[in-house]
Amino acid sequence: MIETRDLVHRYGDEAALDGVSTRIDDGEFVVLAGPNGSGKTTLVRHFNGLLEPDSGTVEVDETDVFADLVAARTEVGMVFQTPRDCFVAATVAADVAFGPENLGLPRADIDRRVEAALAAVELDGYGERRIDRLSGGERARVAIAGALAMEPSHLVLDEPFTGLDWPARESVLDRLEALHDAGTSVVVVTHDLRDVVSLADRIAVMSAGRVVRTGTPDAVLPDLDDRGVRRP
Repeated sequence: MIETRDLVHRYGDEAALDGVSTRIDDGEFVVLAGPNGSGKTTLVRHFNGLLEPDSGTVEVDETDVFADLVAARTEVGMVFQTPRDCFVAATVAADVAFGPENLGLPRADIDRRVEAALAAVELDGYGERRIDRLSGGERARVAIAGALAMEPSHLVLDEPFTGLDWPARESVLDRLEALHDAGTSVVVVTHDLRDVVSLADRIAVMSAGRVVRTGTPDAVLPDLDDRGVRRP
């Protein structure tokens, strides 16, 4: 479970988050929707301590994120909007292994995690391939594998379909559906609901640093015409 209470974050004098209280339950698939500048990315970067709030609290599994930052970053896997910006190694296996290596795990455990993560995104046998020679969809799946190698209970993806053609998007969607079916909670940040609404248990809509609407897709979709969100 991820929970924020009265979360405030400012960039200078501007409040990017203005008292956000929200919760992601275990195993839930949540789409965090809203226009650019609504606070979506700022919010999710608090989920594993990449940003520190000016006030309010963030808890992962009922523990304050900054009371145990390693646990938060283990339990909440983050995939950024542009995967190539977060790759740290030349080859697939080396990049996916980076997170577990930084936990100081035994080599056998690292290798097991890498193998399982690559299998989960259907990249078995890609370990020695160079990342710069992969397609956009393959790179997106490597980024997901890197997060999965930490064996998180929550996976957060920020605009994961940017720049991907339909076959690549379909491949990533299939992986997210399978992970959700296996019990991982998934949070997708997006301004475009067309790809993900069919997978969502709930949509949370942000505007001007606040969560202004939340509920099932059937309940929320009729209210989106003036929210700057692209409907299916």
